[in-house]
Amino acid sequence: MNRALLWLLPFSVVFVLFQLAPMAWVFTNSFIYDDRVSLENYFEIFDSSFLLQAFSNSLWLSITSSLIGLLIASLLVSSLRRVNTKIRDWVVAFTNMTSNFSGVPLAFAFIIILGFNGAVTLILKKYGLIDDFNLYGQWGLLVIYIYFQIPLATLLLYPAFDALRDDWQSASALLGASKWQFWLHIGLPVLTPALLGTFIILIANAMGAYASVYALTSGNYNVITVRIASLVSGDLFLEPNLAAAISVLLIGLLAFITGINQWLISRSYHAKQ
Repeated sequence: MNRALLWLLPFSVVFVLFQLAPMAWVFTNSFIYDDRVSLENYFEIFDSSFLLQAFSNSLWLSITSSLIGLLIASLLVSSLRRVNTKIRDWVVAFTNMTSNFSGVPLAFAFIIILGFNGAVTLILKKYGLIDDFNLYGQWGLLVIYIYFQIPLATLLLYPAFDALRDDWQSASALLGASKWQFWLHIGLPVLTPALLGTFIILIANAMGAYASVYALTSGNYNVITVRIASLVSGDLFLEPNLAAAISVLLIGLLAFITGINQWLISRSYHAKQ
């Protein structure tokens, strides 16, 4: 037992130094305003329509991209169960690779493909399929968010779909149930905990996205991660305490969403019992 605790010590030190200590610093400094303890930083956030817009934009991008990414990944994983092992392994390996393709390289790739003079954009304009597509605005960012959500959702859902047994669908068909009835009454209830858990992880993944957004828009699109970065590394006014308060609210928002997810999952488990 003592030896096991000794082997755990290096991880504990790293966890405290790089996880708990920064969180404690952020929480403490969020209440510092003009070298005194105050709630002024939080009042300033809720009085600023600009910062509230940043939260709104981040939530919209996160929730919308998570829902679309979860839907596409669910269809992809469900289809993978019907193909042979070689194709399945190739798709999973490719998905694992693309899940690590993010940040500045991802933004650069999208600029080449879907920018104002991107290859795909010029082809679509040539055939009159689109008049104008702004990659650097809300809908362009949504496309990028969906792109990096799909591989992560696929990897998270792939093991969960193994819980569905093929003979269940055969048995339900023998009893007269259609495919829609099977998924509605058997498939989705079994997959609900995995779907909810994956959805929350996708939201957290999108809320924390920074490099791709900044590289694509140069910080001109108002999302919360860009605002935090501008307050701690900007060229004009540095307000690390205000950035700390924003970070605390972001942590609280994610904790609230995670709490709702855990409550829904617990209800799902109780309903099955």
